[in-house]
Amino acid sequence: MKKALPFLLLFVFSTLFCSAQSTELTGIKSSLPHIRDSLRYVDALNRIAMLMYEQNIDSTFYYTRQARAVAEHFDYPQGKADALNNLGVFFDIKGNLQLALRYYNEAYAVYRRLKDSANSVQSLMNIAMVYKELGKDGRSIQRFNESLSLGKKLQHDSIMSLAIYNYLLSYPARFNRDARHNYIGKAREIAMKYNDQRSLVAIDQLVADDMIAHGNRQEGLILLDHAIDTAITNKLYYVSMDMLIDMGDQLAENQPARAAAYYRRGLAIAGQNGYLIYSQLIARKLFNFYTDRRDTLTASVYSRHLINLHDEQEKLNNTSGIDYLDYALKDEQIKSLTTRSKYQTALLIISVLSCLLAIAVIVVIRQHLKRTRRLNQQVTSQNSQMKRTLGALEQSQADNTRMMQIVAHDLRNPIGAMYSMAALMLEEPGRPKEDLTMLQMIKQSSKNSLDLVSDLLQVQFRTEELQKEPIDIAEMLQYCVSLLLNKAKDKEQHINLETIPVILPASREKLWRVISNLVANAIKFSPAGASIIVKMDRDPQSVRISVKDEGIGIPPEMQEKIFDLFTEAKRPGTAGEQSFGLGLAISRQIVEAHGGKIWFESNPDTGTTFFVDLPIET
Repeated sequence: MKKALPFLLLFVFSTLFCSAQSTELTGIKSSLPHIRDSLRYVDALNRIAMLMYEQNIDSTFYYTRQARAVAEHFDYPQGKADALNNLGVFFDIKGNLQLALRYYNEAYAVYRRLKDSANSVQSLMNIAMVYKELGKDGRSIQRFNESLSLGKKLQHDSIMSLAIYNYLLSYPARFNRDARHNYIGKAREIAMKYNDQRSLVAIDQLVADDMIAHGNRQEGLILLDHAIDTAITNKLYYVSMDMLIDMGDQLAENQPARAAAYYRRGLAIAGQNGYLIYSQLIARKLFNFYTDRRDTLTASVYSRHLINLHDEQEKLNNTSGIDYLDYALKDEQIKSLTTRSKYQTALLIISVLSCLLAIAVIVVIRQHLKRTRRLNQQVTSQNSQMKRTLGALEQSQADNTRMMQIVAHDLRNPIGAMYSMAALMLEEPGRPKEDLTMLQMIKQSSKNSLDLVSDLLQVQFRTEELQKEPIDIAEMLQYCVSLLLNKAKDKEQHINLETIPVILPASREKLWRVISNLVANAIKFSPAGASIIVKMDRDPQSVRISVKDEGIGIPPEMQEKIFDLFTEAKRPGTAGEQSFGLGLAISRQIVEAHGGKIWFESNPDTGTTFFVDLPIET
């Protein structure tokens, strides 16, 4: 009789439980139209959503969706986190554990940033229970341990009673009896401290299970039955689910009729409140219960019920009346579109800046052209000042060239940035075809612009600026050809190289540019499958390098202009490659600066051969 006294006292205490949460829910709903502060309004919606899951889980989703929309509009982090946690609760109860885990984790991340330790403990507990349902016990136990460890640091530790209850209920075998009693006592102490009647009712289940397991079966069953009645009377339907299943399991062997009654009672409550995962669990228990007793007729009833529940789950996952999964999918799409919008905004800003820079360059060039024209007019009208005017014109031309090179040099960075960004964005998976097309156009335009800038930087250099060194011409030709092999392979072309050993003093970089330009032109203006021959010959005074292609030849009307700077004699390659008309003019300057000469022979039927003669200096 002495052993029964503490549990009788628990009975007396539990009977004092009242419908405080129902009163709170009614109060918040009635005050909702009168709340003028937007953040308080979000908090009220989230609180209603949390209280409603015991009665109507679809209402939880309804109020949560409203709360989240307002919180997003006013950028209220606490409201967003609470709404994410409520979405986790909704999908958890509806049986979509993956979505539940996603929203619980997102809520936990926000709570951690806000340093909201109490809600962080709650989120860790929720995550642990989802992992338990998924059969990932290792991760579940880890999250339970994290929640208890973090909970020890809380000043307001009301959540700890619920965390302890769920841990003990989920993994009773991890604790010996003394540890269980210690934890149960601690959980009860916390619940009584904060008058948490829900936790007190739930803790009664742990006490009852302990009594049943250790020889006080009858008293334990009475306590468990009383806890069930208390939970249901006070509309704590979700809390009652595990208790009803527990009672059915305890009675199944010795009192099967009573066990079946508790199972059916739980199934009815789960069905009325939309607890789909519990409906499936209890229906399966009833099916197994009657199958074991060879009552095939009743078992078939619950078999059909299980099929209907499965169909309901499928309907929820595909096209339910309120498309919850579509909501989650659109949520993910919004995040993806937001990220994409940031990239597009950055690209637009770069494009606008590039356009402004291009306009500035045009204005500068126009100003210099006007200045040059004025100087030319002065030369014509003032013969007496011709020497001074010519000097001024040369200085102006030099300034103009320097300015053009400075502008061209400064254009490298923004154009290079556009090229790099377009290349990076092209590598990102999942982009629409139209986006890929636009990005490829931006990348190609940027590359063409970089090529033009490189050509502009080579314009107008002085012979004395050449820095000569002994160059192995055969080695240089081999290097040029190897760099352009991939470009030729793209057009299925072949490059044949014939060299002889020759060393002569020259500027390696500038001479390489001449040969590279001639070979690149041969590739550009030759059809697919053509052969290109690069050959060296030598006589006592000079070395001759020839580049022969099988291309489209040079029309007679263009032949006198192709070595002019900024010539109009330019045309696209056989694959549409762009031409700026600067390469051959720069090549002639470089060859002549080395004391050599460059020329060509062309025939529309056999192609074009360019020759470069370089003197052998002794």
